[in-house]
Amino acid sequence: MRILVANVNTTQSMTDSVAAQAASIAAPGTEIVGITPRFGADSCEGNFESYLAAIAVMDRVVNYADPFDAVIQAGYGEHGREGLQELLDVPVVDITEAAASTAMFLGHKYSVVTTLDRAVPLIEDRLKLAGLDARCASVRASGMAVLELEEEPERAVEAIIEQALLAVREDKAEVIVLGCGGMAGLDEEIRKRAGVPVVDGVASAVTIAESLVRMRLTTSKVRTYAPPRPKTVTGWPLTGAQILTGP
Repeated sequence: MRILVANVNTTQSMTDSVAAQAASIAAPGTEIVGITPRFGADSCEGNFESYLAAIAVMDRVVNYADPFDAVIQAGYGEHGREGLQELLDVPVVDITEAAASTAMFLGHKYSVVTTLDRAVPLIEDRLKLAGLDARCASVRASGMAVLELEEEPERAVEAIIEQALLAVREDKAEVIVLGCGGMAGLDEEIRKRAGVPVVDGVASAVTIAESLVRMRLTTSKVRTYAPPRPKTVTGWPLTGAQILTGP
């Protein structure tokens, strides 16, 4: 089984970190391939960068040369999962939805701790769109920029723990979700300090993707995620644009 883990930004070191976290949780026989968009921003922290990432990830995935069995979109609260599902038959798992759905098995309410405050509305909107918001106690910002998670990991952990403790104490959260792909691998330390289960979206997405592949389940093509209709798309940046011609 081969699973593509698509970073939503162009920072290769973050791709490597996310792929390593995915590989650490993957079952024997699962090959994890981290992929980086060939264009876009070095971090995604707003709507413009998120929409740009959606196009960049689609471009990168449809031009991957070898067969694959599933795709993980490793951006928390980012756009684009639906476009990938139109383009692909294989399962597409977004870490936002994977983490939230996993958290609901572990406690009554969960809180998300993310990066900057400007990312909070994007995450709230994605959770609402996915129907996962009813049991979300809060979405809290750590105040750390995405790239600072790698540059200052110790300060990042402390900032995340501070918000996690407030979520448990003030918002009555029983589970904490790490709200950024760049937080992959920080869950164990935060779990020790916060005293509640901590869910990493990348790890959750890997286990869900593996399960879907093993059950031989694919994306439904009868309505919402049917292939795009054949039409002229002017200036479309995907180099493999021929994939957009449906039946």
